[in-house]
Amino acid sequence: MSGVIGVIGVIGRRRHRVTRLCAALVLPVAALTACGGDGGGSSQGEGGSGKGDITIWAHQGQASEDKVLQNTVASFNKAQSDVKATLKLIPANDYTKTITATQASELPDVLEFDGPTMANFVYSQKLTPISSYVSSKTVDNATDAIKNQGTANGKLYGLGMYDSALGLYGNKNLLDSAGVDYPKSLSEAWTADEFDNALKKLAAKDSDGKVLDIQEADGLGTEWGTYGFSPILWSAGGKLIQDNKATGVLDTPDAVAAFKKFQSWKPYIDPNTDGNAMTSRRVALSWVGHWLYPAYSKALGSDLVIMPLPDFGLGPKTGQGSWAWGMGAQTKNGKAAGTFLDYLLRDQRVKAMTDANGAPPGTKSVLATSPLYKTGGPLHLFAEQLDKSCGDSDITKSCVAVTRPVTAGYPVITSEFGSAVNSIYGGADPKSALSRAARAIDRDYADNDDYKLN
Repeated sequence: MSGVIGVIGVIGRRRHRVTRLCAALVLPVAALTACGGDGGGSSQGEGGSGKGDITIWAHQGQASEDKVLQNTVASFNKAQSDVKATLKLIPANDYTKTITATQASELPDVLEFDGPTMANFVYSQKLTPISSYVSSKTVDNATDAIKNQGTANGKLYGLGMYDSALGLYGNKNLLDSAGVDYPKSLSEAWTADEFDNALKKLAAKDSDGKVLDIQEADGLGTEWGTYGFSPILWSAGGKLIQDNKATGVLDTPDAVAAFKKFQSWKPYIDPNTDGNAMTSRRVALSWVGHWLYPAYSKALGSDLVIMPLPDFGLGPKTGQGSWAWGMGAQTKNGKAAGTFLDYLLRDQRVKAMTDANGAPPGTKSVLATSPLYKTGGPLHLFAEQLDKSCGDSDITKSCVAVTRPVTAGYPVITSEFGSAVNSIYGGADPKSALSRAARAIDRDYADNDDYKLN
């Protein structure tokens, strides 16, 4: 997910769904673990001499991202003579399936992976911890949100060049014309009821009453449904899973009430089948992530405002997480691989990549100086949210950015939750839909010994 997803540019929001979300995460767990050994084990690569050849796999993303990565490998090889890196780009639609279908012994020394799939690859014994091979300086400079995404069972398996961010975009002119007072900061987030009132006021001034875009055309039953709307669950005090159980945390009364509220918004939602709901100024609000900022900023200029998602009781919440880098479990040259990762995650390379894709930088130093995300920058709200990282389990009122569950069972969690969101949006009873999803997740965990990692 170049920022979930993070696809910006020519193909825009359609491509972010296909290449960053669905293709990577709708595979059933059985498919993800099928070629990875017995599962549940921990694998440790070998350090080697720190010299020689290493192979690198990455997903083929936007042309601008690919160019940065190709240039990085070329400059790494030119900058020193001890290690020679060879890069292989694999089409994004095939990337996760390729890792899944490849025996651990055939995986490269360094590989990219979509963040939420990491725990499943650890469970399948396809990744090795990286802390022994990357420098402490590299690890310390990673944002807490990035480290939370890359940690499983107390061990660090991945670090990312960039993250993702989610919020509400607004058209200031339409908001002002309707007399809607909107949040100017994270601490001023609308409550769910205030958001309701804003929709009603906006609809009263709109010819068709359709004033909100939620990227419906991307499909709520996909990974977008989980990434985009699990913040409602978290803000209502619920969780996708806790202690390997979904029943009683996914379908709490507060969670049910929150999704009943979500369901009530449907009359105000523009289906946005043409992708132009916000850029054509047809709607006043758009619930989406950082990747559409360039298009929105170009179309709306000074009328564009950015707000946190509504607060359902436990404070506003947002998703986070994107593509990350780690090492193949059976690498024989972990030291050399670590040298490359240190190089990849330096400021110059992270800046080049995030300049190319517009995503929030995954390192503290670049995030603090980014024209978009630094204090006073147009997307600073997103940086503030990421700075208040919850991890995937300790979700409190004081934190905002929540990591999708770091568990080998995530593919089933997201499939079931996304299906529930889609059903609720279509008119299903929220209690029934959420409880059905919770039971399915619990059955899967029971069938797989809770996906325990050794």
